[in-house]
Amino acid sequence: MFAGCHTALITPFKSDAIDVAGLEKLIAFQLENDITGILAVGTTGESPVLSWQEHNQVVATVSKMTRGKCVCIAGTGSNNTSEALTASRLAVDDGADALLLVDPYYNGPSSQEIRKEYVIPIAEEFPDTTIIPYVIPGRTGVQLLPEDLALCYQQCPNVNVVKEATGNLENMRRTRQCCGKKFTILSGDDGLTLDMIADKEIKASGVISVLANVAPKTVGDMVRAHLAGDNATAQKLGDALAPLFGLVTVMTQEASPFGDVTCRARNPLALKTLMQLLGLPSGPCRRPLGKMSPSGAAVVIEAVRTTWDHNPEILQPLVEFFEVDIEARLDDQTLHKELSYPSY
Repeated sequence: MFAGCHTALITPFKSDAIDVAGLEKLIAFQLENDITGILAVGTTGESPVLSWQEHNQVVATVSKMTRGKCVCIAGTGSNNTSEALTASRLAVDDGADALLLVDPYYNGPSSQEIRKEYVIPIAEEFPDTTIIPYVIPGRTGVQLLPEDLALCYQQCPNVNVVKEATGNLENMRRTRQCCGKKFTILSGDDGLTLDMIADKEIKASGVISVLANVAPKTVGDMVRAHLAGDNATAQKLGDALAPLFGLVTVMTQEASPFGDVTCRARNPLALKTLMQLLGLPSGPCRRPLGKMSPSGAAVVIEAVRTTWDHNPEILQPLVEFFEVDIEARLDDQTLHKELSYPSY
């Protein structure tokens, strides 16, 4: 059910309110391009800055539009188990197929506590719904370890998928070793997806993808090709997507009055900058995320130029669906200035 490409959908804004019409159009674009599933309100959907009312609104919209068409995954995790249970109940009632539970951030539970006090209570409350732990220690500061993940799976068979975003192939191999061959591992890093599928000790089944927001067909084709054993086609598509995959995190050095400063534009900042450049429903990120630096925005613009010059077929589906003129937008200097802050 979860083998393939699932898009970690952005939450589009207009004047700091959810752009419902834009959200519906983004979902329709995904469905038209044969996506396996859509994740509502993950990190890419800016879950930390949505109210729970907004959060539930996005989940309900995605669930309604995807019903019978593709998998709906609802991000319902929190650093508060009680909140996560409430959000999960609403998502299940709205028809979500699966619940994504990010490791509890900031308050720092151990792996054992994550298992005993978070994942298992939610999994037991919703035994007919797939539970997907989201392991991303670089964001959360904690980690559900493979051993505890396997114990979750043993005790609650509905904890049978993981979104693996540790960036650590050895951790993924340990997950496969502990959880067995029937357990589903999904990549949480676009750029590692092919390696994770190809590695015989990992055998990932697909990806929850950031860049599928703009290239669902090509990312989906890449995953499908690799799962079908057509590694040459998968690698060709992966190479073509590489400039866009490089935008998940953009690192630049900025000159300040006190010396150079490292600027790290983390997802979804570069992605939403990319989508604004391309003319898709997006709007800016909600505070405290803001805009990219001029050199960061230049990286985004150059990635689009490279992709459009060498592999225009990747962006052609969005050109047709959203009726945008990429050439004109790549030449629009006024637009480019709007995408970034002034220099220090």
